[in-house]
Amino acid sequence: MLTTDTVPDQEKAAYWGEAVSRALVPVVVAPRDGKRFDGRIATHSLGYLRVSRMEADAGRVSRTPALIERSPEALVAVGLQVSGTATFIQDGRRAEMGGGDLVCYDTTRPFSFTCPERFALHVFQLPRHVLGVSDSDIRRVTGTAIDTAHGLGAVLRPFLATLADSAPSYPAAVGHRLAGHVVDLFATLITDQARRDPDDGRDHLVLSVRAHIDRKLGDPTLSPESIARAHHISVRYLHRLFEGEGITVSRLIQQRRLEACGRELARRGRVTPTVSAVARRWGFVNPAHFSRAFRAAYGLSPREWRTLHLERGEDEQPTGLTVT
Repeated sequence: MLTTDTVPDQEKAAYWGEAVSRALVPVVVAPRDGKRFDGRIATHSLGYLRVSRMEADAGRVSRTPALIERSPEALVAVGLQVSGTATFIQDGRRAEMGGGDLVCYDTTRPFSFTCPERFALHVFQLPRHVLGVSDSDIRRVTGTAIDTAHGLGAVLRPFLATLADSAPSYPAAVGHRLAGHVVDLFATLITDQARRDPDDGRDHLVLSVRAHIDRKLGDPTLSPESIARAHHISVRYLHRLFEGEGITVSRLIQQRRLEACGRELARRGRVTPTVSAVARRWGFVNPAHFSRAFRAAYGLSPREWRTLHLERGEDEQPTGLTVT
């Protein structure tokens, strides 16, 4: 265990940088300026598997091209975020990490790991050559958050957490056998992630979420949290899915509800429901909020919208709203 507990404050940052570089690979560590810093890291070897448990205050860890040239140790690592948040960047890809998230990286290429708050992290490092997977497969996976709600990621997360906590207690013979199992698991994970068409899986899930929203529009409890539960994914992963959709999940729900209300208010019939009844039917529980949102989207109040289309004698099919 290396800790800054007994190190003078003015020397803590330098000491911590050396400690992390010794435990992992040579890196540049920059604690957040102007803040008191504290960190501790423990490393254990299970055969050729290196297991490190790290806890520290906010800061940034970087593996630079100059450091790689001076210390070209070829390792593949998996990081398990235990607590706090972090942003990991490698190969032009950016992974937003939270508690329970996994990310894979390669020490032969630059990377950065930035934590805006105190965090805890487990790191598992293996010599790259023992994995028996191609460089191209590794490159497809690095810098990408691994889905821990499904598939191998869901199996690997609790196993790695237990392994990190138990590493000091294993005798050498057991450690060597465990390292072999971890090699098989990491190789399978990398191959599986690399062989997937990420866009295909993502698009299928986005379509499923959109269909779920349309089915549940009238449910006032419909929310990102309820959608994530229904699809067995985290809220963070749900938001990540919609980063390329041009709209957030919450705004999509509101947009679809407003479209449904607009269609019903413009529809002619013998029975004309009240504006508040239409709003409730499509999930709006607050009439004042509904009126404000409707006017922002259509430029008219719900009653003005209804009157306009009844006078015209035609139904309206509103689509493509801009929800603000």
